[in-house]
Amino acid sequence: MEKPKIPANEKERLDALQDYHILDTLPEDVLDNIAKLASYICNTPIALVSLIDRDRQWFKSHIGLAATETPRELAFCAHAINYPGQLFIVPDSRLDSRFADNPLVTGAPNVVFYAGVPLVNPDGFSLGTLCIIDNQPKNLNNEQKEALSVLAQQVINVFELRKINREYALAKKILEERNSDLEKFASVVSHDIKSPLSNIISFVDLFKMRYVNLVDEKGVKMLNLISRVSYNLKDLVDGILSYYRSDPITLLQSETIELNGFFTSMFELIKVPENAEIIFPQQQSIYSKRNVLKQIFINLITNSIRYNDKEKLLISIGLTEDENFYYFSLSDNGIGINETDSEKIFELFSTLNKTDQQGAYSTGIGLATVKKLITNLHGEINVSSIKGIETTFRFSIKKLPDHS
Repeated sequence: MEKPKIPANEKERLDALQDYHILDTLPEDVLDNIAKLASYICNTPIALVSLIDRDRQWFKSHIGLAATETPRELAFCAHAINYPGQLFIVPDSRLDSRFADNPLVTGAPNVVFYAGVPLVNPDGFSLGTLCIIDNQPKNLNNEQKEALSVLAQQVINVFELRKINREYALAKKILEERNSDLEKFASVVSHDIKSPLSNIISFVDLFKMRYVNLVDEKGVKMLNLISRVSYNLKDLVDGILSYYRSDPITLLQSETIELNGFFTSMFELIKVPENAEIIFPQQQSIYSKRNVLKQIFINLITNSIRYNDKEKLLISIGLTEDENFYYFSLSDNGIGINETDSEKIFELFSTLNKTDQQGAYSTGIGLATVKKLITNLHGEINVSSIKGIETTFRFSIKKLPDHS
């Protein structure tokens, strides 16, 4: 009997096999069905999905055979894996010097005919074989050979899908742990950072109200600076919390939104200056997630107000729709955006180093949050602008089924 050769890439091959986490797992119908189909097409009593481990041949699927593994040194499949991309056939093992005295030939299960297709993964490693066995001499026609090769590829496809699903489950677990850590972080931030900031802002405002006459002009400027920096830091903290809490959109209730009332109530939450004119759709209604849409528009409208240097502010909101999407637009006559920055402005913490009407810098979170919210609603957002003249944001959100 000739012992099978060890592949030159044996260590890497075994590592690849372990990466699939399939050894010693329970039977699976999809692989058993592939083996049954191989047995039926090739008219053999035995069909196996065989994996070659370090010292054994283990059967993930074994049709017509009770055993679940055999020693590697006796395995026909251990020979076959040395010929990746080829069908390894032994028409009559009793006449083949490599196998004639093999205990699997001279005793149970009395292997006479053997044909195995190496299971080669995308990285080129032979993990084992899809093989068929008969107790009498045999050969295969071209159609049977081709069918066996196709079925072997399906086995590899199943292995790959199992691997992807496992990696997905692992990634999902890591993401859940990350979200849990973020929630803890948000709690710490809310308590340990926002509270002292609020106290600083309150103390400065109180001091300016009661004791401003005790400090000179330079002191007043310093108080104003402290107040402005504190507000900016508070906005940054609020923005971070808002960004990382914007994920569970699917948990929010969808409802019919009458746009006239929607925008009217929203403007009560925004400090709209007296010199601003805002035009919006009034005689329309949509079915979507009110709170998400409100957060999107509050961010966009607030930006249009903050970054506007005109004597009269003009903001126009438009809406069209088709069968699958709502399409919103928001235009203003503000300071505009350079074309080269049209993608950058949606990146988290990305700023253009420009101050608003109050001299404050952007946190670089608002538009990133807007994009994230729109993406979670299966939409897209983009911006076009003429520097110093106008800016238009356009975004879509996917329509939801109305279950009212």
